[in-house]
Amino acid sequence: MKNLNKALLPGKTIGIIGGGQLGQMMSFSAKEMGYKVIILDPQEDCPAAQVSDGQIVAEYNDLDKLIELAKACDVLTYEFENVDADAINEVKKYTRVPQGIKALSVTQNRISEKDFITASGFQAVPHVVIENIFEYHRGVEKLGAPVILKTIRGGYDGKGQILIEDPENVCYADIEHLLMQGPCMLEKKIDLKQEVSVVVSANSDGQKSIFPIIENIHRHNILHLSTCPAAISEKSEQHIYQVGKTLAEKLELVGTMCIEFFISTDDEVYVNEIAPRPHNSGHLTIEACNISQFDAHIRGICNLAMPEIELLKPAAMVNLLGQHLENAKQDLINHPEWHFHDYGKDAVKENRKMGHITILSTDLTVTKQSIENNSIWDV
Repeated sequence: MKNLNKALLPGKTIGIIGGGQLGQMMSFSAKEMGYKVIILDPQEDCPAAQVSDGQIVAEYNDLDKLIELAKACDVLTYEFENVDADAINEVKKYTRVPQGIKALSVTQNRISEKDFITASGFQAVPHVVIENIFEYHRGVEKLGAPVILKTIRGGYDGKGQILIEDPENVCYADIEHLLMQGPCMLEKKIDLKQEVSVVVSANSDGQKSIFPIIENIHRHNILHLSTCPAAISEKSEQHIYQVGKTLAEKLELVGTMCIEFFISTDDEVYVNEIAPRPHNSGHLTIEACNISQFDAHIRGICNLAMPEIELLKPAAMVNLLGQHLENAKQDLINHPEWHFHDYGKDAVKENRKMGHITILSTDLTVTKQSIENNSIWDV
């Protein structure tokens, strides 16, 4: 393709593979700027399609339909990392795919991701790769319990992994079930002080926008609460920003990505995972920053100038799962401070992310306490 670095101005068409809430929020940003948007997703009238100009209803690996999308748009992007890298390589013949496949190829496999992190000079969580129950036992002996067993590919919100607190009291059938899916990774469970993330965006010319570091709290392996700015040491902050800049350059980042970190009780910083797309923890940037992670993604893939990010006000973001949504709607009338987001998903399911609430704050401690005191999130 010619003129890969030429800016795509409003009026052009953006194709998005994936129609969930991330695609929806990408589409909001693109439409606000004046772009047209076409979604490819197997679910008709998916959340992103509800706010876009058109939809191709097809599976994500349907190459013919992906080519149809590519021919209909001026630039192509994706909302999740499990897109087929070979298919992306093929559709590059028909339209601009400025994100390329390097970040996809690295992050789709936990082994290559960990190898990339350590080769870049940063500390990954101690781990071993195992293929059978004998290697599992050796891995536990080497790492020391507690450990977490994870599939090499896929898995999110705790799916595809098992926490093993006591190796003497474990269900081997569950371990064998994961091992039957292929090689797995056994990770040391870090003695955590905090979990944090940083969102980085870039355009094809290498200009970057780096967002303030976000602190995250999980419940049952699902993100519950994110707050910004993160209450971390200046040393950790500077290190995390350096990791973000370096990995963005090495992955040839275009668009938005998020890097998740563990900070241990002895203040060691470990790079946990890389998501080559906007991230749940970054949703608070919609209200809290001068531009959101989704605005930055659209600017990046269209090669517009990337601004310096400003945190306009501290913020807290809390997820609405299926069991929270209806009660949160009923309580909305009592909370003028809530920025309420409902993704418009067709089926409400327990532990499914259905929306989120962002609260701008003058005192994050008070705001966090008000969230924890609200019985909505006790369900």
